[in-house]
Amino acid sequence: MSQRLKNSLVLFFGLSSLVAMSQKPQVIDKVIAVVGENIVLHSDIEEQVDQMTMSDMAVTENTRCELLEDLMYQKLFVNQAKLDSVEVTEEQVQQELNRRLRYFISQIGSEEELVKFYGKTIDQIKEDFKDEVEEILLIQSMQQQVIGSVRVSPADVREFYASIPKDSLPYINSQARVAQIVSLPPISREEEDRIKGKLREFKQRVNDGEDFGTLAYLYSADPGSAEQNGELGMMDKADLVSEFANAATGLQPGEMSDVVKSKFGYHLIQMIERKGDRINVRHILLIPQVSPKDLQKSKSYLDSLKVQIETIDSLTFAKAAIKHSTDNETRMNGGEMINPIDGTNMFELETLGQIDRSLLFTIQKLEEGEISDAELFQTMDGKRAYRLVQLIEVTKPHIANLNDDYNRLQETTKRKKENDRLEEWIEQYKSSAYIWIDPAYATCPFQTKWDIAIR
Repeated sequence: MSQRLKNSLVLFFGLSSLVAMSQKPQVIDKVIAVVGENIVLHSDIEEQVDQMTMSDMAVTENTRCELLEDLMYQKLFVNQAKLDSVEVTEEQVQQELNRRLRYFISQIGSEEELVKFYGKTIDQIKEDFKDEVEEILLIQSMQQQVIGSVRVSPADVREFYASIPKDSLPYINSQARVAQIVSLPPISREEEDRIKGKLREFKQRVNDGEDFGTLAYLYSADPGSAEQNGELGMMDKADLVSEFANAATGLQPGEMSDVVKSKFGYHLIQMIERKGDRINVRHILLIPQVSPKDLQKSKSYLDSLKVQIETIDSLTFAKAAIKHSTDNETRMNGGEMINPIDGTNMFELETLGQIDRSLLFTIQKLEEGEISDAELFQTMDGKRAYRLVQLIEVTKPHIANLNDDYNRLQETTKRKKENDRLEEWIEQYKSSAYIWIDPAYATCPFQTKWDIAIR
């Protein structure tokens, strides 16, 4: 089984499936394969071909055969999951449905646009996909049972590396390990009182007859919702930060909250409507501003800390980060930053600019081990702060080798072992289920030798 087929076992139905289902005319359907009690339909294949075409992916003479075998692998996992009494809970199904709906809504713009586009209510859309999602979770659960015990030893990594032809070894671009110490200036009591007073003023103006949405449009610091008169759209409580959610869910339609503090700033919330566990609210967000004086204090503090790190032998950058950094994401890693793309501690310089352009500019001026001056930057939630940056290590572009790229090779080795384990499992269990394939697909160059029943 190829890596492509292995990856197909971890499924994700995308926005394109909504497009295909809503736009594609109905065709006469038929069963083209049976695995145990599970069927594969002609439309299952054609919908995927349509999606590939829409995504400008190549469709070859073997594409339909490959897609059919992908689906047969999936149905084999479903069949065995049922035989082994593997179950997924209603809560798991609903959580996954909600997660995917959030993705769809983010892609199409709003819940209202999704409902309009699909021609059904959110509950109806969820019901349409419920069985599909439950099957996906069954496949994932069964697959995890098969590969969950896979472990990789140093000997496995060396053996895998030795098996790669020298002219096929991957080329690794320049990468960097980076650490930071962040000083986020505190907000003054006067500024907090000013912001809270402003929101109380807005609340009184609404009580006196002004429109909440107009005030949100004019004054809210949340650009995404301000353009919608402060409206967030139907959301689950889990989608909202806890302080906001707790305040919002206690409101009746038309009712406004008191001033609510969250990590984003201060909010005034108005309930629009409630549907079961989902709510739609408006809000006005105001963000307290750090004074230039407090920003300068943070800069001076980090400048002084840099001198200490460079002159006191026992004070390393990592120790200083643990003790002094205000960034909880990196502080306990000794300030070391994690790449959000692949979860490693290495950043390819070619892509770092897409993640944090100012960080790229900073490390380009540093030598290994060197610490930057305190630099002003904007945190992920829009606050202004200062940070020290240390370039821990930078690698040169090179052909992959065990010394420099062990972690990457270890991960690739693990994926190969998981793929091998899946192939072994399929070979073992392919005869445990009834298999039938439409004669029109009898000449397909399948990778697995299926025991096909004759009708």
